[in-house]
Amino acid sequence: MSHDAKVDTRVREQASSQTQDLTGFDYNAPAELFPSRRSRFRYMRFDTAAEGLRFVIEELPAPAALGAYLVIDEARFGLEEMRYLYENAGYPLTRGMAASQSRRQG
Repeated sequence: MSHDAKVDTRVREQASSQTQDLTGFDYNAPAELFPSRRSRFRYMRFDTAAEGLRFVIEELPAPAALGAYLVIDEARFGLEEMRYLYENAGYPLTRGMAASQSRRQG
């Protein structure tokens, strides 16, 4: 099983445990960011999961993102899952230019 398929499976399991599948993932649900202990960033709340995902992918420095996770509807999403949700076609916000370029290079 490829790495992307494993991430897809984990995200679907977490989303379905909240009675949703990925196509119905609620990007409007509130989200909480718990940064890694090594990070200078602190706990943050976001009105929507989409805003939290945007912050992590576009603004949080890569070292700070390692070990960080978002809690959305009581499900915990690590960095790989957050990237997957951010890159998903259902993501409702416009993605930043830097994030688009890093996805093409990565």
